[in-house]
Amino acid sequence: MTQIKTEPVASNTVMDIGIGGMTCASCVARVEKALNKVPGVASASVNLATETARIVVTDPALTDARLRRVVRDAGYEPRSVEAAEAQANNNSPWTGFAPVGFGLVLSAPLVMPMLGDLWGQHWMLPAWVQFALTTPVQFILGARFYKAGWHALKALTGNMDLLVSLGTTAGWLLSVWLWLTAHEGHTPHLYFEGSAVVITLVLLGKWLEARAKRQTTEAIRALHALRPDKAHWISEDGEVDVPVDEILKGDLIVVRPGERFPLDGELIEGQTQVDESMLTGEPLPVSKTAGAQLTGGSINGDGRVLMRVTAVGHETVLSHIIRLVEDAQAAKAPIQRLVDKVAEIFVPVVLLVALVTLGVWMLQGAQFETALIHAVAVLVIACPCALGLATPVAIMAGTGVAAKHGILIKDAQALEMAHRVQTVAFDKTGTLTVGQPRLTHQVPAPGQDESIALHWAACVQSGSEHPLARAVLAAAQAQTQAQGLKLLTPADLAAVPGRGVQATVDGHHLLLGSLRWLQQEGLDTALWASEVATLQAQGATLSALAERSAAGVQGLLLLAFGDEPKVGAAEALLALRGRGLKLVMISGDNQAAAEAMARRLGLRPEEGEVLADVLPGDKAAQVQKLREGGRIVAMVGDGVNDAPALAAADVGMAMGNGTDVAMHAAGITLMRGDVALVGAALDISAHTVAKIRQNLFWAFAYNVAGIPLAALGYLNPVIAGGAMALSSVSVMANALLLKRWKP
Repeated sequence: MTQIKTEPVASNTVMDIGIGGMTCASCVARVEKALNKVPGVASASVNLATETARIVVTDPALTDARLRRVVRDAGYEPRSVEAAEAQANNNSPWTGFAPVGFGLVLSAPLVMPMLGDLWGQHWMLPAWVQFALTTPVQFILGARFYKAGWHALKALTGNMDLLVSLGTTAGWLLSVWLWLTAHEGHTPHLYFEGSAVVITLVLLGKWLEARAKRQTTEAIRALHALRPDKAHWISEDGEVDVPVDEILKGDLIVVRPGERFPLDGELIEGQTQVDESMLTGEPLPVSKTAGAQLTGGSINGDGRVLMRVTAVGHETVLSHIIRLVEDAQAAKAPIQRLVDKVAEIFVPVVLLVALVTLGVWMLQGAQFETALIHAVAVLVIACPCALGLATPVAIMAGTGVAAKHGILIKDAQALEMAHRVQTVAFDKTGTLTVGQPRLTHQVPAPGQDESIALHWAACVQSGSEHPLARAVLAAAQAQTQAQGLKLLTPADLAAVPGRGVQATVDGHHLLLGSLRWLQQEGLDTALWASEVATLQAQGATLSALAERSAAGVQGLLLLAFGDEPKVGAAEALLALRGRGLKLVMISGDNQAAAEAMARRLGLRPEEGEVLADVLPGDKAAQVQKLREGGRIVAMVGDGVNDAPALAAADVGMAMGNGTDVAMHAAGITLMRGDVALVGAALDISAHTVAKIRQNLFWAFAYNVAGIPLAALGYLNPVIAGGAMALSSVSVMANALLLKRWKP
């Protein structure tokens, strides 16, 4: 969310403001400090990933314009609604690459002479050419470092931007001075290439980080997309299309077949089937008649209905889900924060060492030029381009190889935590199970032929797209082909919305639908009493086929529909248990049905591995309970209703066969929907985090070893620049070793 909005919370007001220009943890701390100083602000929390500030205001007179000014005075840009929306909708992977590309083009000619030295070719570009190539990189592309470094100085803090700006500026100024003071006919060693390459490589690292950071807002945008923009409002003049934001509580609105319900409400007139999978994760449409509750974002079936609005704005279920995802995401911090914290200490130390180096050499009688060269060498060798690349390059390499094997890792928080997971919680439907109803049992009435009855049921359903109808057709297909039977076209076909269908097949007047409807039509369901009790205890959905004749309505076939475990799910859970992980299945089914499915999957209900009767909105709370005691919890799900739980877990894993919202809210997406990929995701996490730590070690090792050598005069700025570049190369080469990983 990148635009300003206000929301009342008790007597306070919550304001969300988009902020541009933040690059590290010190930026976050600076903005929070500035906002918390404003009279009337109870608290301010800044999220670097989503680039927003959430401010709780106690003074009604405090305006968002005042808060915007505070953000700008702190050195950052409060985002306008138009600019925020433009950035949110720009999903190109190359967004923001232009400065990096410009820097690469200008830096390449400067680096070529250095590469020539490796093959004994000693040549150098004219000084004026080096100056012309470097200056735009230094002062146009590097302007962001000067700005951020200046604000860091004003706040008496240090960051990587400050070090980059000081080191590269010193190298540029020294090169200009040596060029302008050189004797006629003498070409001195210049250090322009060091400044240009440092700025370009650091910009490359920041661009890689920004690519990953942009994905964090996709979950919120996908959730907002579930709500229609318009509603068919019933006014005094009839039906009028108006923006959803203008609808009030108590208004009557019409929802046509196939449309999404714009808001929460109560069904007043009509009956329909509603696809609530975005909330429940369940594939079966739910019958709705007058008085039923409707949820905004769910999809209307084949009935035109009239509803009375009961909740608008932030009060709706969908808005509540959005807020849960936002709150959970706001608590996440990238692994790069560790680097930024170290940089706060590292920068002042490097500056102090450079000043001491300059002073000591001059006290020992060295010329100012010599002392300055050694001081600049300290700043150049300390420029943290390897430090800036260490995390994003490893992330790009690790996520790239993981994607080839069906695992999409989208943020550093997931990488940091996944290999430490102790408990894995699974949503049931669509995650551990297929998520599509199948005909699991068929019980013929006494004296009835099972195959003939199933054939008739398939004929009645032959033209339907209902999920249960498809299950009947799939079960009957093999049987009819084996017996040489052909589906007959039903006559007098009539659907009874929310109840079933009736038709005439081969002279038989057949009814197929819910047991409640058939009982109302006169069917005695006692003939299946024991089977009904057993199947309902297992969580099955029941229907029946009956025939209406002069003798009344007689039962022909009881049909039980249920979900099936995914192929390989039980084996995958066994492998996870072998890793020492605690496993939990979360389901909205009743206890008996949930335990029956859990045992088929190899889970142990007696050991607390099943959480049943969990409402969609309570999944996040269950995840929080599992996290009690400091346990690291991963949540695996596939539906919109899983999004808050996915975001609330230490690691969220979404099945790629689920909804876009679940995939955006999760840090890891298993693109094939294969449960076995959960273990593979934990493994690639361990390998990638190991590479990040190795990269950070090498980046700091170069600085720790190089700074004393530069201070003692063993490294000049050219060699220091080469060592700095070598550190970046080693970091990237180490990260590329991840490409050899296999599940």
